[in-house]
Amino acid sequence: MTELLALLSSAGLGVAVTCSLLLFVWLLSLLPEENRTYMDPVPGWVRPIWPLVRMISHFFCGNVPPQHMDRLDLKLQKTGALYVLTAEDFLALCITLALLFPIVAAVPMATGKSGIIWPVLGLMLLMGAALPMMWISDTHKRRDRDITRNLPVFLEYLSMCVDAGLNFLGALQQAVDKGPNGAMKNEFRIVLRDIRSGLPRAEALERMESRVNLKDVTTFVRSVIQAEKMGSSLRNTLQIQAQQRLEERFQRAEKTAMQAPVKLVIPLIMFIFPLTFVILLFPIVVKFMGQT
Repeated sequence: MTELLALLSSAGLGVAVTCSLLLFVWLLSLLPEENRTYMDPVPGWVRPIWPLVRMISHFFCGNVPPQHMDRLDLKLQKTGALYVLTAEDFLALCITLALLFPIVAAVPMATGKSGIIWPVLGLMLLMGAALPMMWISDTHKRRDRDITRNLPVFLEYLSMCVDAGLNFLGALQQAVDKGPNGAMKNEFRIVLRDIRSGLPRAEALERMESRVNLKDVTTFVRSVIQAEKMGSSLRNTLQIQAQQRLEERFQRAEKTAMQAPVKLVIPLIMFIFPLTFVILLFPIVVKFMGQT
C-alpha cells in the first residue's frame, strides 16, 4: 500500500511538472517578438530568467494603472536603466525574483521546522524584490561616473566640428557617430532626436539636464543656452567648457590618487601588519621554546 501511494505521488508530481512546462511553453508562444534595436543588452544575471520576466511583463504588468508606471518610468529614466529595461520589464523582474527566491529557499528547507521556514521565506521574498532596486542604484552610480568621464571627450568633438564650420546639429551628429559608447552618447542621441522632432535646442538640452541631474552637464547646458541668448560665439563657449571639464577631470583623478594611501591604512593595520609580525616572530618564538 505504501509503495502504491509513493508511486501515485511520483506519477502525480510528474504530471504536474509536465503540465507546468507545457503551460510555460504555450504562454511563451503567445509573447510578441522582442525588439531591442535601440536598447542595451539585458544584464547577464537576468538572462536565465528573462523569458519568465517577459511573460509576467506581458500578461500582468500591462494591467497596472498608468500613473504608477509613469512614476516608475521617470525613475528609470533618471537612473539610466531605461536603456536596458522598460518600466513593465523592471516591475516584472521585481515580481519574478520575489517569487523565485522563496521557492529556491523552500526546496532545501522542506523537511525543516515550519516555524523557521516562514520567516526565512519572507526574508527571501524581500531580498528578491530588493535586488533589482540595488541593481538600479549601482547602475545610477556607474552611469554618473561614465557621463562625468566622457563629457569632456564629447565637448572636444563638438568644439572641433563647430570650428570646422558645422552648425550645432551637425556637430552633435558627428559627436554621436564618433564618440565613445556609453550613457553620455545615449543622452546626446536623445537630444539629437528631440531637436529633429521639432523641439527648440534650448528645450532639448534642458530636458537632458533634468534627466542627468549632474553639475557638469548643468554647467554645459546653461553655458550653451546663455551663448544662444546673448548671440556670443558657440565655438568659444564649447572650447571653454571642454577645457574646464578636462581640468576638473584631472583634479578628480589627482584627488582620488591622494586618497589612496589613506584608504590603505585600515587594510594594512588589520591584515598585512599582523601577518608580517607573525612571520617575523615565529622563528624567534620557536627558538625560544626549544631552548626552554
